[in-house]
Amino acid sequence: MKCLKRLLRVAAVFLLVNLGLLEWLWPAPAAAHWPLLAALAAFYLYFHIRPRRAPGASRRLRVMIGGYELLAVSFWAIFAQTALYVALLCAPALPTDPGAPRWLLLAADTLLFLPLVGALLLNGFVRVALTSQHLRIVWRVLLVCLWWAPVFNIYLFWRVLRTVRSEYYFESARMDAEAAHAENEDCKTRYPIVLVHGIFFRDWQLLGYWGRIPAALQRCGAQIEYGGQQSALPVAQSGEELAVRLREILRKTGAEKVNIIAHSKGGLDSRWAISKLGLAPHVASLTTINTPHRGCVFAQHLLRVLPQGFVQWVARRYNRLFHALGDTSPDFLGGVRDLTRESCLAFNRQVPDAPGVLYQSVMSTMRRASSAGFPLNFTWRLVKKYDKEPNDGLVALSSAGWGNDLGCISVPGKRGVSHGDMIDLMREDVPGFDVREFYIRLVKDLKARGL
Repeated sequence: MKCLKRLLRVAAVFLLVNLGLLEWLWPAPAAAHWPLLAALAAFYLYFHIRPRRAPGASRRLRVMIGGYELLAVSFWAIFAQTALYVALLCAPALPTDPGAPRWLLLAADTLLFLPLVGALLLNGFVRVALTSQHLRIVWRVLLVCLWWAPVFNIYLFWRVLRTVRSEYYFESARMDAEAAHAENEDCKTRYPIVLVHGIFFRDWQLLGYWGRIPAALQRCGAQIEYGGQQSALPVAQSGEELAVRLREILRKTGAEKVNIIAHSKGGLDSRWAISKLGLAPHVASLTTINTPHRGCVFAQHLLRVLPQGFVQWVARRYNRLFHALGDTSPDFLGGVRDLTRESCLAFNRQVPDAPGVLYQSVMSTMRRASSAGFPLNFTWRLVKKYDKEPNDGLVALSSAGWGNDLGCISVPGKRGVSHGDMIDLMREDVPGFDVREFYIRLVKDLKARGL
């Protein structure tokens, strides 16, 4: 049915842009010409406004799939137009041939074709560009610049349309699954969820560290709070800031305890606050995501071999930048040194697990450097060389397990799941790994445990 509707749309656009040419080659009575022109023009305007129905979809998905339909119809119209021009240029003389050179007729026809189909392309592109979260910048640029290029545009349209179509059906399925979770309040845990960020980031609202995850959890019933510690400090200082924040959350919510979900260095900050600063009675669970519990060999190596002048230069500029962004006392080197193998092994000896707290951990790995952008594509090679293990671009696999090991996230293919993918940092859906569903199930399990 969808293919038939698209075929009819393509036929209508094709007839509209070629009505003058067809009338010239095969004249028809005026009584038939003008009603047909009015009907096609009305359809064309309606198609611009409402390209495709999408019952039940969100506004973003409706706009996006409408853009997909506009691009698809435009592509097939261009394909049909090219075939028509080739056929007319190669065909023998027609009985109704107007006598003027055919190339002149086709040139005149093109003056109508280009603006009408170009408007559909522009409408479709703007819709997709503003709403698609899967379509990469490079494909948007290529579509703008090379939509007209013969042969290559076939591949270009196919790639863009496939990406947008896949995103639409993925997000539609996600909405259905999330609606079921929301109806059952699957994430309405007994205690609030506190999300604790890792090093070199803050809990900014406009640049949310956790991507689309908090909103998905809240729609399913979760009460979400944030750790709020500075971006880079030694673990002990970050732990102190986190402890202050956790006590504020307890007072604000009236809850007896919290469930902490911490990423990267945030897991070490949380362990310090729980075991060394008296928070154990107020923490029901700690789930660490890609946390270097046993440190990073590559970080230790770099601190030893890099010129100290360069290291100090980087640290000063980092501290200056993040002080301007709101940190009161950022300490780049203090934070990095506490992530080395030696520091983390010493940390583990000093910070035992607190009785009564559920500790659990999860990890992911990238399959190749190109699985992520800079700097993870660079550091992945360093971890592989010095830690000699599969890694997520920063943390080696064996470094991340702590407490109840929930396993390593793996997906089919060559990509893998990076350190940033595990917190939806780039808002990118990894084929085979639904990060929002992962967190929903994680919190759902905490609810099932009565936490």
